[in-house]
Amino acid sequence: MNKAVKIAVVTLCAAAVATTVPALAACTSSQTFVTSVTKTGTDSTGDIYTVYYSDGSTSSFTIPTTSDTLAADGLYEKYKEETGEDISYEEFLEKYMAVNADTTATVTNYCLQSTLKIYSQFVETINFPGSGWHVQSLSDYAIYTGAAIIYQMDESADGYSYLITNYHVVFDNNADVSKNGGSKIALELNGYLYGSESKPVPTEEKDANGYTEYDYGEYAIPLEYVGGSITNDIAVLRAKTSDIKAVNENACEVKIADEYYVGETAIAIGNPEDGGISVTRGVISTVNEQIALAIDDTTRAYRSMRIDTALYSGNSGGGLFNCDGELIGITNAGNGDDQNINYAVPLEIVTGVANNIIYYANDGDDSTNDGYDITFGFSVETTNSKYVYDQSVGYGEVFEDVSVSEVNEGSIAEKMGLQQGDIVKSLIINGKEIEIDRSYDISDLAFTVRPGDTVNFKVERAGESVTLTEQTIAFSDLTAIDG
Repeated sequence: MNKAVKIAVVTLCAAAVATTVPALAACTSSQTFVTSVTKTGTDSTGDIYTVYYSDGSTSSFTIPTTSDTLAADGLYEKYKEETGEDISYEEFLEKYMAVNADTTATVTNYCLQSTLKIYSQFVETINFPGSGWHVQSLSDYAIYTGAAIIYQMDESADGYSYLITNYHVVFDNNADVSKNGGSKIALELNGYLYGSESKPVPTEEKDANGYTEYDYGEYAIPLEYVGGSITNDIAVLRAKTSDIKAVNENACEVKIADEYYVGETAIAIGNPEDGGISVTRGVISTVNEQIALAIDDTTRAYRSMRIDTALYSGNSGGGLFNCDGELIGITNAGNGDDQNINYAVPLEIVTGVANNIIYYANDGDDSTNDGYDITFGFSVETTNSKYVYDQSVGYGEVFEDVSVSEVNEGSIAEKMGLQQGDIVKSLIINGKEIEIDRSYDISDLAFTVRPGDTVNFKVERAGESVTLTEQTIAFSDLTAIDG
């Protein structure tokens, strides 16, 4: 039988295409804006500048200036100088630095190449009263639906493609473990690419266990469960790339965003109500919010991105994309009382957990399952939290001081020399320094640490910058992600 997803909703999104427009043209949309202006030539009338927009497009204009590079604020000053117009910086950005370009359709159509709807098949047993005091049981297959995105695609001979979906899409808390292969993970998984969609159809045949057999049709792509994390609601699947390309040679992996911010377009594509792959659009409402989900019998807190993009039951596991067609999250939950309040797993958790699972699935050690991260062994508290707007890019971020409140005895943090009262400024992994702007940055980065990596922190201590003692991480320093 066909059932809607139990816990949350997910969607998939679309990709942006470059749009060329005249520089300094008045507009009404702030989706695309000027990020920088660079001198690219000279002619008889002056210096030629190229305008670079946030969607990757460019345009050119000529102005008599000898400056080599102008940021948005530099262009503002030059504009006032050349025109004599008395205009505020905010008015200048609103009037001239935005491009009226609605690329949702183009973006969506691009991203459809990376989207699948999936079906997860389990064995469930229903108990019901029989004659007298006798209880009868009926076992059969139950099928749940959701969506997924193609994350990595190896096109070499016998190569695999890795897909990302939600853990709750491939997990059924009502599965009969004794008859479902010893776990509550789907016994069978199949996916369909957009444009080659079908769905499982029950047949009149029964299998060896007496369960209903389903015909998935010629477009079905067999999927294999690789690993997952219930505490992050992320699961990784894989399929032979040749199986995907046999259905559609244009299928491709998603593009990954470098960042995301409040107010940014959030496009979701998924399989709402099992009606087929479709799209909804909204914006990011909040980049960090704690929500409670009960995927199994335990209610857990999940760090989430809140969006006002409409999501519906059966969409779980699809991608959330920005207006450049880049992945910014995996949608997974919704507020049943308010359709404008929905949620997605943030990009850092999506990629961190997925890369972690893929690494241990291919490490040659059958004893390493799912994923592992490092517990540094210290607690933090945050102070001086504030929003900082960057007018050169047109958006801002929240920054906070991450202060050490306690260091556990015998921990990695203690071996580094971390002390109570230290303000953590950055984490250094294999010599690469990553700034710590929010407390959750530390747990996000923990997903990226592997055995053999070197790690240490740079902290502010009594007003001075201190680089702690570098530690080499052994597998014994790591713990299972869901451990």
